[in-house]
Amino acid sequence: MIKKPFTTKEKLEEIAEKYPMPFHIYDEAGIRKNAEALKQAFSWNKGFKEYFAVKATPNPFLIEILREYGCGCDCSSKTELMLSKAIGAVGEDIMFSSNDTPAEEFKYAASLGATINLDDITHIEVLEKTLGKLPKRLSCRYNPGGYFQIANSIMDNPGDAKYGMTTEQLFEAYRILKEKGVEEFGLHAFLASNTVTNDYYPTLAKTLFEVAVRLKKETGANIRFINLSGGIGIPYKPDQEPNDIFKIGEGVKAVYDEVLVPAGMGDVAIYTELGRFMMGPYGALVTRAINEKHTHKEYIGVDACAVNLMRPAMYGAYHHITVMGKEDEPCDHKYDVTGSLCENNDKFAIDRMLPEIRRGDLLYIHDTGAHGFAMGYNYNGKLKSAEILLKPDGSFQLIRRAETPADYFRTFDCFDFYKKVLSE
Repeated sequence: MIKKPFTTKEKLEEIAEKYPMPFHIYDEAGIRKNAEALKQAFSWNKGFKEYFAVKATPNPFLIEILREYGCGCDCSSKTELMLSKAIGAVGEDIMFSSNDTPAEEFKYAASLGATINLDDITHIEVLEKTLGKLPKRLSCRYNPGGYFQIANSIMDNPGDAKYGMTTEQLFEAYRILKEKGVEEFGLHAFLASNTVTNDYYPTLAKTLFEVAVRLKKETGANIRFINLSGGIGIPYKPDQEPNDIFKIGEGVKAVYDEVLVPAGMGDVAIYTELGRFMMGPYGALVTRAINEKHTHKEYIGVDACAVNLMRPAMYGAYHHITVMGKEDEPCDHKYDVTGSLCENNDKFAIDRMLPEIRRGDLLYIHDTGAHGFAMGYNYNGKLKSAEILLKPDGSFQLIRRAETPADYFRTFDCFDFYKKVLSE
């Protein structure tokens, strides 16, 4: 499979004339098509709802697009809750799934009417003490421990994850919550990350459905929804086959009919909390080659760095790179593509075979629409980039301006230093 940019070199140069490099760009047409596909894939479930993982791409302009397709917001902090409130997502349009949660964030989530997803059994006491009484609707996050497997393949190791309750804690939590007046329950789990297989969701769903049936039978809890969370991945590498959301939806329906319907639970809603799948392929980091270095290796220095895309430095993650205008040229040059941070891991690619790159070339770094801009930071005094939305008609819109030195120094505004720096 060949990875192709969703726009042209000419369009990117047009944008670069108006806005500073580097920048993140998003494909509105692709986002809409994907959101509609997810909605259709789970249309068999009357209560289905996608709660977009705000942490993946916390931009209100983009989330507003998803809201047109019925999506809610999955939030993990007060700031994300505030963003959701600002675009009109309140009440059951918000799922608050956090861990190590400050009491005041529980209070704020409750004030918005959000559905709170408890990560730990001890949070029951914290929540009750904070609110005075528990909400009528609550969810609990489940972690069965051990390894999560599909067939004979280990997908992830929930036993090492800090999230969720053990099986014993989960059942005890439901009993306690029911005794304290909770009337509607949800069940949630995230057991593997960035899976590129159509079998992950159905396998996870069967695990949760079987636990839900037991919970209802043994605790009497009225389970209204089961949240499959995220974990559906994207093909970062060209040789990977993308997930088929329609096959995934069919797989979940099959185990729903097998497990829940016979247990009299055919009215349970299915929720998802997808981030990467919803936005990842529909964003790119556009950066320009500004330096060449010929030492022990061949280096291409670009005007972006790990501040703009942290995943390669943090995880060694692969992001495909297209040299715009040279798509048909042979990849016969081996490069490390680097940023300018004072860290040796500030590299977008290591020993990557690419066409010959010259100063001024535009590099299109694929699949940054989720966990790209969002993970940015300000090390070395670097400033975060602009975000641009490419419209279906070919026009483009600034949806977040680039940071300026004034933004960087603004938190010193209570000191004379701030005024001194800006006056220079």
